[in-house]
Amino acid sequence: MSAIIDKVTPLVQPIIEDLGCELVDIEYVKEGRNWYLRIFADKEGRIDIEDCALISEKVGEVLDGIKPDPFPEAYFLEVSSPGAEKPLKTEEAIQAAIGEYVHFDYYVPQHGEKQHEGFLVAVEDDHYELEVRIKTATKILNIEKKAVAKARLAIQF
Repeated sequence: MSAIIDKVTPLVQPIIEDLGCELVDIEYVKEGRNWYLRIFADKEGRIDIEDCALISEKVGEVLDGIKPDPFPEAYFLEVSSPGAEKPLKTEEAIQAAIGEYVHFDYYVPQHGEKQHEGFLVAVEDDHYELEVRIKTATKILNIEKKAVAKARLAIQF
């Protein structure tokens, strides 16, 4: 279903940006018998329900006007905040997360682990510097950019 996401993203992104928000993610999924197009948006200071309603209204108008209709089935449009564990999908989003507590999942283990959580210290050309706590010690790990499968903000416990 990435073809639908690929078609919808360039239509949705400028609408969201014109409303002073940023597009964080889009997913098109089937749950039970229903299809959902989920748009996750955010803005500085946090997105609220009024922002989500306005985005939903504007995006809905545009999606309803696409000819031919790229959606093979009826779907529900949902617009929401990405939440506290916001995915970091772009290099710019990761760069903006310097100083934040993040979670990385890896394609290839890094420093013997499939994932790490810690404070993002720096973004370099080919790696990220992540400050992690291992038992009682704090360490800076260099994480290869190409090894990162998923990145998101995390909540520190």
